[in-house]
Amino acid sequence: MPASLVALTSKPLSLRGLLEVAEGARIELGAEAIAAINESRAIVDAALSSGRGVYGLNLGLGHMKDTRLPDAQLRELQETMVEGHAGAIGPTLPVPLVRAAMAARVNGMARGGAGVTLACVETYVAMLNAGVHPVVPSFGSVGASDLSQMAAIAKVAIGRGEADFSGEVLPGAEALRRAGIAPVRLEPKDGLALMSANSISIGHGAMVVARAMEMLELADLAAVLSLEAMSGNPSPFDTAVAAAKGVEGQVRVSEHIRGLIEGSAILDDDPNRSVQDALSFRVVPQVHGALWEFIELARRSIETELNAMTDNPLVSRTERRMISNGNFHPMMVALAFDALRPALAHAGQLSDRRMNHLWSATFARSAGANRSVWGSTAEMRGTSLRYAAAAAAAELRHMANPASLDVGALDLGIEDHATGAPIGIATTDLALDRLRDILAVEMLMARDLLMVRRDDTRPGAGTTAVMVSLNEELKALGPGSESRQFHVATIGAMRERLLTEAGKAATRLGWSL
Repeated sequence: MPASLVALTSKPLSLRGLLEVAEGARIELGAEAIAAINESRAIVDAALSSGRGVYGLNLGLGHMKDTRLPDAQLRELQETMVEGHAGAIGPTLPVPLVRAAMAARVNGMARGGAGVTLACVETYVAMLNAGVHPVVPSFGSVGASDLSQMAAIAKVAIGRGEADFSGEVLPGAEALRRAGIAPVRLEPKDGLALMSANSISIGHGAMVVARAMEMLELADLAAVLSLEAMSGNPSPFDTAVAAAKGVEGQVRVSEHIRGLIEGSAILDDDPNRSVQDALSFRVVPQVHGALWEFIELARRSIETELNAMTDNPLVSRTERRMISNGNFHPMMVALAFDALRPALAHAGQLSDRRMNHLWSATFARSAGANRSVWGSTAEMRGTSLRYAAAAAAAELRHMANPASLDVGALDLGIEDHATGAPIGIATTDLALDRLRDILAVEMLMARDLLMVRRDDTRPGAGTTAVMVSLNEELKALGPGSESRQFHVATIGAMRERLLTEAGKAATRLGWSL
C-alpha cells in the first residue's frame, strides 16, 4: 500500500516516495519548500525589474535566444509558449506515469532553482491530490528537457488541453472546474519553468528501475530452478568466490542464490557430479552481479536527476542571480539506461543458453523412460515455448543498441545535441518485457525437467517454495489449455507470488528505493 501523504521538504525525495505518489499518494509542500520557491521567485522578479535581458524571461527561446520580447506581452506570451511546445504524439501515457512526472516536477520546482511562482506549484499539487491527470502523448522528447510532454501537463494547469478526471477524459478547464481548482495565471518565466524539465524521463525511469530490481531476482530464481533440475554444481556461488572478485553485486547475487538452494541435494557430496558446469550456469554470479551494479547505476542517476535543479536559466539563491546553463541535459540518465540494456541482454542470453541444456536433459530423460516428451504436453509446456524464447532473446539483443547517440541537430542548429534519454528508458522497459518472457519459459522448462526427475531430486527450500507456488498457479489450466496460457500464468505468478514465496525461504537482494 502506498503512503497516504508524501511531504516535500529540503531533504531529497526518494524514488520510493515518487512511486508512492504515482500509485495515488497525496503530496504536500513543506514550509522549507515554500520558502525556497518564494525566495527564487523574488530573484526572478528583481531580474525582470532590472530590465536586463534574461533567456526565457524577457528574451526568446531556442534560436530566438537574443530576441527581446515586448514587456507588455510577457504574460500573454507564457501561454503562447506552452501552446507552441505541446507537440507530442502517440498513445497517451498511463496515469501513474503522468502522476510520477507531475510529482517530479513539483519536487524540482520546490528545490528553489526554477524561479516559478508559488501559484504554479500549488496548482500542480492540487491537481495531483484531486486526481486531475493531464492526457499526455507518449512520444516527442529527444532528452533535452521533455518539453512537448511537459507542455501537455502545463496546458491543463492553465485550463486548456485534456485531462482524465475520475476515469473520464474531459477538457482541461472542465476537469479543473469539477475538482474545484482555478486555472493558474502564468507570470513571466512560469511557462518555461513548467515545461523545462526531464520529469517524464524521471518518472518512467523510476518505474523501470523498480521493475529491473524485481527482474533480477526473478532471473536468480530461473537460474536456480535450472541448476536444481540439472543437478548442477553449486561451487560458483561460494562465499569465497564472491569475496575474491570484490564486486558487490556478485556478493549479493551469490548470497541470494545460496539462500534459495539451502537444503538442496546439490549441496551434498556426490562423486558423480561434474566439477563444473557450462558457463551459462557457472557465471551467473558474475553476469547477474554486473546487472545488479548497472541497475544501481540507473537508480542513482534517476534519484540524482529527481533532486537536481535543472532549470535554464537557473536561479541561484546563494548568488541571487539567474544563469544560462545546460543542466536540463540528463546525460547520466541516458548513458545509465543505455548501459543497463546490454546487462539485461546478457542475463537473457544466459537464460537462453541454459534452456539448451534443459532441452537436452529433458529429452534424454524421456527417452530413457521409453516415452516421448511430446506425448506429455498436458504436463510439460516449457519445451513447446522454446522457440518463442529464442525469438525473444534475439529481440532483446537488438534492444541493447544505444539510443543516446541518435538525435540530430534541431532549431536551426542551436539545439545540436540531445541525450535520447526518454527513448532509452522506454526501450529498457520493453527489454524488461522480453527478459521476463524468456525467464518464464526457462522456469517452465526447468519445471518440466524437475517433474521428469521428481523421484530423484531434493530441491532447496527456496526452490521448493517457487515450484509449489508455480504449480498452484498452473493447476487451474487443464490439458486443453494452450501453451501460451501457461506462459501468461507463469508471468502472473512471477509478478504476484514467486518472489514473495522465495523470500520466505531466503534473504532477498535487499534493494532500497
